[in-house]
Amino acid sequence: MPLNNYDDFVRILLQAGFSMATGNIDGVYAVVPFGWSKEPRDSKIRWHTGDPETDPWEWRLRVLEERDDIAYGKLFFRKGGYITEEWYPYFLAIRRGGMDFAQAYQRGGVSSEAKIIYEIISARGEAAFDEIKRLGAFSREDKSRFEAALTELQMKLYITICDIRQRISADGRGYGWPVTVFCTTEAFWGEEVFDKGESIRPAEAEEAVAERILALNPGADRKKMIKFMRG
Repeated sequence: MPLNNYDDFVRILLQAGFSMATGNIDGVYAVVPFGWSKEPRDSKIRWHTGDPETDPWEWRLRVLEERDDIAYGKLFFRKGGYITEEWYPYFLAIRRGGMDFAQAYQRGGVSSEAKIIYEIISARGEAAFDEIKRLGAFSREDKSRFEAALTELQMKLYITICDIRQRISADGRGYGWPVTVFCTTEAFWGEEVFDKGESIRPAEAEEAVAERILALNPGADRKKMIKFMRG
């Protein structure tokens, strides 16, 4: 199926179910198989041009703004990726195993920094990157631990990116780089996705995802597939 624009991307992604966001750099699967530094000459896709029709970097924002059946965040190999509503329950079964955040924390499966961040997002419904940092009293020296905890929560499917907003000054003008906004995955999806996730056994989910990966990429490495699935 040809990939020439955003509509092609969405159509292929919904059929695939999941994808790396910035090219198939880890050898599992990506709807856009090449990254920004390796664009084929005959492709209409061009990274970092700002064109919402042909720039995959812009598609992250379009997906969040225009659709409610695709999640985007740091999902695979601690890098950006997409999972559709159809396949999200399978990844929930694999990565969360029926546990909510409180249960995971009690069992030592979540860091203390992640707990601070999660509680801020959960209490407020959604929270922007800089807002979370301020409310959690994360200093400049805490930068690496703060960012690692944000990635941890996304990889374990406890939070997800729900918006990317422009910063606004006191006089109402936009400035600086856009800021990422997070919400809990429960708020993003609702009960039906989680009910389905709880009904699937982890082993069954892994088998289904592995089968889909091999259908998309018969040459996928088994070890990388496992890491892709389990996070």
